[in-house]
Amino acid sequence: MSSSQRFVASVILLGVLLWAGGTCQAQSGLLQTSRAQDNADTLGTSDLDPTVALATLTTSQPAAANSNASLPAQANTTDQSDGLHFTVSPYLWFPGVHGTVGADQLPVSIHASPGDLLSNFRFGIMGVVEPRYKRILLPLDIMWVRLEDDKALPLTPNGTVAKLKGSEFILTQKVGYRLLDYKIVKIDALAGFRFWHFGQSLKFTTNTLNFSSSQNWVDPVVGGRITGNLSPKVAVIIAGDAGGWGAGSQLDYQIAGILGYRIKPALTLQAGYRYLSVDWRNGRALLNTHIDMVTSGALIGVSIQLK
Repeated sequence: MSSSQRFVASVILLGVLLWAGGTCQAQSGLLQTSRAQDNADTLGTSDLDPTVALATLTTSQPAAANSNASLPAQANTTDQSDGLHFTVSPYLWFPGVHGTVGADQLPVSIHASPGDLLSNFRFGIMGVVEPRYKRILLPLDIMWVRLEDDKALPLTPNGTVAKLKGSEFILTQKVGYRLLDYKIVKIDALAGFRFWHFGQSLKFTTNTLNFSSSQNWVDPVVGGRITGNLSPKVAVIIAGDAGGWGAGSQLDYQIAGILGYRIKPALTLQAGYRYLSVDWRNGRALLNTHIDMVTSGALIGVSIQLK
């Protein structure tokens, strides 16, 4: 997929998320208007004394609503989550990687399956921390992975062994606002930045000729998230974002789908799929380096609400 096609895909993704939020808000407004019109018709078309009409309208409501007649009808379906909340969601991502990397117009194709990465996996930290105050969100996503492999070089004296180490660190910090907050559906608009770090080192056991390099950059990103509660125990999350646009990379974007099952009020098991793409080029370096890579695969995790 070319950079222009990826940019168009990211714009379409963000458009769908914003359209869904606007549609749900419009439907909510129409429902409130319809209910208000029904109440006005009940009072306005009656030939009885106004106090009789008001009594008739009041007694037609459920007994629970009569205790506070000033509450809107939609309050029964809205998640009134005021105050500070804090959620921690550690996860494990089992991706494959494919794409091209290179320097000075010498691209090298790469392809690694989830099994290839796991066989060289040495250390990793993955998780999301999300504080929320009323409708303000501050999700922080961290992924740090270190890979290592040893290869003996044939036809070398003393059995030279090459040690290759690679590390990838991705930190995504966003600030969001909950556009829609109902028990059945929640829609969030998000914006922030994504920090990328790729590090590589190559060492040989029989000499001091070693190599190391790293690439670091920051991309602005915007995105959204839709959470649908299918039942009291089952929820579906669709999230995505896009960024870069030449500020750091040419383009980076991701989309994820997650299915959650609530086993306790504050504990939810999660499983899903995540697709992350980046196209980074650095023409200011001594060598014109670039990374055009897609990382995608299944993930599992758990979401713990601490407050």
